[in-house]
Amino acid sequence: MNTSARSTARLLGAGLRALLVLTLVCGVLYPLAVTGVAQAAFHDKANGSEVRSEGRVVGSRLIGQRYDLPLKKGRQTPAPDLKWFQPRPSDGLGENSVNTRYKLLVSGATNLSGDSEELLERVAGAKAAVVEDNSTADYKIEPSDVPPDAVTSSASGLDPHISPAYAELQVHRVAERNHLAVERVAELVKRHTDGRVLGFMGEPRVNVLELNIALEELIEKD
Repeated sequence: MNTSARSTARLLGAGLRALLVLTLVCGVLYPLAVTGVAQAAFHDKANGSEVRSEGRVVGSRLIGQRYDLPLKKGRQTPAPDLKWFQPRPSDGLGENSVNTRYKLLVSGATNLSGDSEELLERVAGAKAAVVEDNSTADYKIEPSDVPPDAVTSSASGLDPHISPAYAELQVHRVAERNHLAVERVAELVKRHTDGRVLGFMGEPRVNVLELNIALEELIEKD
């Protein structure tokens, strides 16, 4: 074997050893170390911030859910199940045809401009629906009472929170549908309202999934 061939063989051998070492370190040891630290120090977050009810996982604190009735024949979208607190609209989400158990997997907004006729029509329709759905025999909602998050989706379309104003707007309807006292449902909302982070970052918010779990427990106790 000439010198050039021996040099090429040594380079190939060195490259192969480097590949194996880097694969072991970066592809095995480092991920295992990061996973181990995450599981030890941030177990809840590392597992998706799961929310459990009656011993089973029912969702994540980080991802919004829909609370709809079964889709009726002839309708394109299901009607909301008005016994539950409703989340923000989820416009802009795409559907997948592989895992039909979780249809809404693509996170994103509509990207419609503020003066878009389509967006204005959506907002107007959503506002009318909010007024109609949440007005009861002894409590009438005015269009001016409807907060922005009740009629617009978040940038991700997966926001798990609503504003305290939107949660409070739904109290009378939820109380009527579940035959509960308005005061008890209002207190439930108050207990599940989180303030600003460190007192100054973000806005007060209500996690809809956790609120509905508490509502279910209140219904069962009643």
